[in-house]
Amino acid sequence: MQPSGDIYLGGLRISRLTQHILFWIAAYVIMVLVYGYSKTTYSAAARNNFFYIPVHVVYFYTLSGWLIPQFLLKRRYVYFFVLFSIVFFAAIYLTRFVDVLFVEPYLVRLYGSYAVWYDEGVKGFWDKVLYPNAFFGALKGVNFILWFGLAIKLFKLLLERRNAALEAELNFLKGQIHPHFLFNTLNNLYGLTLSGSDQSPQMVLKLSGILRYMLYECNTDRIELQKEVQMISAYIELEKIRYGERLDVQFSVNGDYDNIEISPLLILPFVENAFKHGTSEQVGNCWINIDLQLQNRRLKLKVSNSKPEPAEHPADPSEGSIGLKNVKKRLELLYPDAYKLKLFDEGELFLAVLELNLKRSNPLRYES
Repeated sequence: MQPSGDIYLGGLRISRLTQHILFWIAAYVIMVLVYGYSKTTYSAAARNNFFYIPVHVVYFYTLSGWLIPQFLLKRRYVYFFVLFSIVFFAAIYLTRFVDVLFVEPYLVRLYGSYAVWYDEGVKGFWDKVLYPNAFFGALKGVNFILWFGLAIKLFKLLLERRNAALEAELNFLKGQIHPHFLFNTLNNLYGLTLSGSDQSPQMVLKLSGILRYMLYECNTDRIELQKEVQMISAYIELEKIRYGERLDVQFSVNGDYDNIEISPLLILPFVENAFKHGTSEQVGNCWINIDLQLQNRRLKLKVSNSKPEPAEHPADPSEGSIGLKNVKKRLELLYPDAYKLKLFDEGELFLAVLELNLKRSNPLRYES
């Protein structure tokens, strides 16, 4: 879990405070560009909008940080409408105060008759504040930044909800791997125990190491690829103990894995599927080949295994087992447009090829 409100951009964490500071800098620049282009010079716009920013800040946070969450979202509509009306007109009056005290006198000195009330000889302070044309101009000005900010806040809220749904689905898919793997491995251990094998203690030791990794190190978005490879290697050794000389396993790893990260338990389903279907009693000489390559942060995994003769109506290889369906969903969520998965069912051979660009992944990094 990331700290509350932080977002991640290309691996760079941007704190909530920094986000708000950047927003107000952007708002200020936008106001300067808009008013400088259409009404005054850019230097005058920069000077005048400096006085408007505090009003915008108070107005925005009063609405987004108090009125909306405390009243509107809790369906206390009457209270919200009454309080919003008060805050709404208060913001307009504050804007006019800034106009009359700081902005319009400066513009009159700069342009002579710039202020809308100047030519009509309006003298009193409140007459200037309440001058109709200027009053409606303040209404537009003070609400421009408000709706701009609320639009961004709404987008972030939608993003939070989307990410929460994706995270829940990913946790569910990843959680399915644990009982599935444990069930298969305990069956293997049970078979060795019944046969009185002296390799049972070694198998229990390796199993405990794998489960420790799955339960305590995989509760994160990313994990070092080197650790994932070590876990796969331990799993292969575990299966070798079970099948002995009846199974020929080749596992090759090529590439520099330092400082490379991957989503946890993304490779295991391919390997487990190969052992599940490649060691059938109906297969004479059982074999499994696993080749893992990494180059320029591009991973290529090829897992092939022997299999029985095809049935009269073979299944569509694109469907695969439950484990492969699971991992395909995770790939679609975590690495959209960054992976290629091909499954081949060719007579006595089943082949899975995964190409994965580890430079690209779904930016599921905003935490509410």
